[in-house]
Amino acid sequence: MDGVERVRDAARRLGLDIDVRRFPEGTRTASDAARAVGCPIGGIVKSLIFAVDERVVLALVSGANQLDEARLAAAAGGLTCRRVTADEVRATTGYPIGGVPPIGLATAVPEFLDEDLLTHDIVWAAAGTPHHVFSVTPTALATASGGWVGPLRR
Repeated sequence: MDGVERVRDAARRLGLDIDVRRFPEGTRTASDAARAVGCPIGGIVKSLIFAVDERVVLALVSGANQLDEARLAAAAGGLTCRRVTADEVRATTGYPIGGVPPIGLATAVPEFLDEDLLTHDIVWAAAGTPHHVFSVTPTALATASGGWVGPLRR
């Protein structure tokens, strides 16, 4: 099963109604994705993998924001925070950087959602490849992820 199908399968299991779209020009960055789907950059979900005290976590951050690593560490109950390598991202999530979705990961990890995502009616997240994204309401995404919601921006 390819990455997009794993995301669709995870959405079905979670009861999420998602709209997956393919953009050949790519959606690797938040600005690329916003341009492709025609939404404000804040409506893009950046899936960022970090290690907090060496425990891997997923931060879902508004495309308009930069992650405050100290806030993420505090939210995760840790002291240190570091970006993980591309190999660690793929090993943990099963997806490449630029295509990491907020659902359907290979390994369950704690998720932390930027509260600014909730200011949008619809958000767009990676759907398993750097060329696929899906739309979902931020409330449904927060519920499906079971993640902590709070301030994560600098």
